[in-house]
Amino acid sequence: MPTSPPRLLIADDQRDVLEALRLLLKADGYLIDAVESPAAVVTALGQREYDAVLIDLNYARDTTSGAEGLDLLKQIQQLDAALPVVVMTAWGSVNLAVEAMRRGARDFVEKPWNNERLQAIIRTQVELGRAIRRADRLEAHTRSGDGDGLGGLIADASSMQPVLQIIERVGPSDANVLITGENGSGKSLVAQALHAVSPRTGRPMVTVNAGGMAEGVFESELFGHMKGAFTGADTMKKGLVEIAERGTIFLDEIGEMNAIMQVKLLRVLQDRRFRRLGGTEEVQADIRIVAATNQDLTRLVSEGKFREDLYYRINVIEIHLAPLRERREDIPLLADHFLPKFAEQMGKPITSISQEAHALLGAYDWPGNVRELQNVIERAVALEPSPVVLPESLPAHLRAGPADRPDGAGDETGLPDLGEGFDLEARGEAFYRHYLALALERAGGVQVKAAEMLGMSFRSFRYYAKKYKLREGDE
Repeated sequence: MPTSPPRLLIADDQRDVLEALRLLLKADGYLIDAVESPAAVVTALGQREYDAVLIDLNYARDTTSGAEGLDLLKQIQQLDAALPVVVMTAWGSVNLAVEAMRRGARDFVEKPWNNERLQAIIRTQVELGRAIRRADRLEAHTRSGDGDGLGGLIADASSMQPVLQIIERVGPSDANVLITGENGSGKSLVAQALHAVSPRTGRPMVTVNAGGMAEGVFESELFGHMKGAFTGADTMKKGLVEIAERGTIFLDEIGEMNAIMQVKLLRVLQDRRFRRLGGTEEVQADIRIVAATNQDLTRLVSEGKFREDLYYRINVIEIHLAPLRERREDIPLLADHFLPKFAEQMGKPITSISQEAHALLGAYDWPGNVRELQNVIERAVALEPSPVVLPESLPAHLRAGPADRPDGAGDETGLPDLGEGFDLEARGEAFYRHYLALALERAGGVQVKAAEMLGMSFRSFRYYAKKYKLREGDE
């Protein structure tokens, strides 16, 4: 831990505001440098290092548009891109503050400010700034196969190295993080890694499916309720926010959250307080928010389906996870990681995956990402009679191989190579076999359901399933 007190630079063209801020923040143990103009900010930044900067967006020469303040923000970023900047705006200038956050500010405060909220914001940004500088001075993380410190996150592909570095940098801070990526790509594992390397690791990490519950139920689950708040509320119940006190809340699928709950969540992030459903007492909320989505939140914001101010609150730091097909180096690592776990659970002496099976795993595109790979390994362990996972224990659509799949490579016409030896009948059978096997697997072996997925009659499906020996016992 650093031994020197954190140093702040604050800027405002009103001396009484500067003095009030200096006294408030000095009482929290900060060293304060106070200046009255954008030019003085630039000069101060050239003379020493700061842990955070608090600047006003409106100066005497430009009291409405904030152009001078936004230009100062740009200059600060050019001088030190890692330096956290908090901006202040006059009451009612939220749009200007949102614009500043779009341009890189970490947070904003409205005048007249709430002391507790301002102190909490500065504390968070100082911790974030110090964590980033500390990480910059450390050697980059080695391969995460030994990464218990990263919550068991397994990654080797070059596309994942920036992710690991961001986790190390921002994990020790309280900065809110937004994780984006396709379903099944490992967003929850990244959230666990962030929690694991944070000072909150000894406290709970609570996962909430933000789009998986009805509005009333979701509010009760998140904030709790008082006795008698609704029919059936026989006792007072703590919500997940309260259970996660001094810990982390992982809000999965936050893009599905409805407008009313977006407002309620925004209030918690702004004030760090909430009320239980049916209650009047405000409860403290010392939590860190990690959110995840497979949707394009910027598009939802432009369409008016997601609040812009909430987006910038949760997206202090963004981590994007590439799909598994774009980081194939991770496929063998992940497969070998899942194997002993399922072998132990099922009590089977399976110790490895054959080279041929690994080749099939590596050639597949994994539309279901890491989650699909995990399911495939679990299935293979359940079916494999020998100590080594062989290709026969993998699903039929993986064993078909890229050349036999309907999405296999072709020429510029979209057709496969029609050179000598091309067998149209065999290719047609491969097409049928691939989709029949895939539907059967996703239907859990229920042929009626698989037939419905493919728009076939049950009688036709049963005929082809028997023809291509897709059912156990077919000869």
